[in-house]
Amino acid sequence: MSATSIQAPPPKGFFTRLRESLFSTPVDCVVTLLCAIFFATIIYKIVDWAFLSSIWTAEDEPLCRDASGACWSVIDARHRIIFFGLFPFEEHWRSTLACIVMIATIVLSCVPWFWSAIKLSALWVLGFGVFYILMHGGVFGLSVITPERWGGLALTIFIFAAVSIFGMPLSILLALGRRSELPVIAKLFGLFIDFFRSLPLLTILFTAAIITPFILPGWLQGDKLYRVIAGFAIFFACYQAENIRAGLQAIPSGQDEAGLTLGLNYWQRITRIQLPQAFRNSLPAIVNQFVITFKETSIVTIVGFFEILASGAAAYGTGKWTVHYIEVYVFIGVIYFLFVFSLSRYGAYLEKKLRVGHG
Repeated sequence: MSATSIQAPPPKGFFTRLRESLFSTPVDCVVTLLCAIFFATIIYKIVDWAFLSSIWTAEDEPLCRDASGACWSVIDARHRIIFFGLFPFEEHWRSTLACIVMIATIVLSCVPWFWSAIKLSALWVLGFGVFYILMHGGVFGLSVITPERWGGLALTIFIFAAVSIFGMPLSILLALGRRSELPVIAKLFGLFIDFFRSLPLLTILFTAAIITPFILPGWLQGDKLYRVIAGFAIFFACYQAENIRAGLQAIPSGQDEAGLTLGLNYWQRITRIQLPQAFRNSLPAIVNQFVITFKETSIVTIVGFFEILASGAAAYGTGKWTVHYIEVYVFIGVIYFLFVFSLSRYGAYLEKKLRVGHG
């Protein structure tokens, strides 16, 4: 019989594979059933606590004392503090609109039509500019609201967006500088990157917020929030630079030599040949660094900023809401999950679209 006449067996169905994997032996059946009962019990208790036996409105808060479920009344009553922090009550519409603009900017930057350096830069500069104008005011008849009165989710998004928009270009420059053919420049950039990567983020933020004013002249100090963002952006850039450098090193040297043969100068070879492939090669690490950065924005509360975690603590920290801190942190956790899960899923989509990690 010829090899071509041998046919592969038909693919197994889902239930067949499920039975073979989980119920192939009596022991497998027992283990599978016990695990199913355990997880079903856990899921039921969570659903019962979060939804079936929970209290939802602020007016029904007295019922929370006898309820066996969650008291979401604290969210109904104190959600403005969680979302807006110390931002003036009558100006909450500005903070809401600013968050919508920034989230829309992030979403639009995921659309392939914007995937060019000019379009993407213009989109982020415009989106971030509108965000800042809405938050700060001072133009178009908007009252000035200084950064120390910002807070909640809006401040978290502002810090993340500012660190990304300033840190990403800096990371590219650092990666290119470390790969410079001039040994002095390469070593200086390498020393700069390794120095900041060796320090905890909290140390950098504390130095930027507290120590820097004793070193810099008054005209150069700026607001504490901007100093913290500058330190955060440098920290982000140093880690991202190493991700980009790894992507650059994965490019065969023959491609750069081919660019030289075609008469391309240094920046043409960098922007048209090396950087696009570097981002493709290191895409998982780059997306992961953005995810880490969004979560690390919570650290700024230690240097005196009223971001979403600090706002959550203030939301349950008064009067009758003190005992309902679990509900507040679960709510904040869901917000973090939505942002982080969206970033990670988009990264997975890009990996599949660009076939990263596949031959």
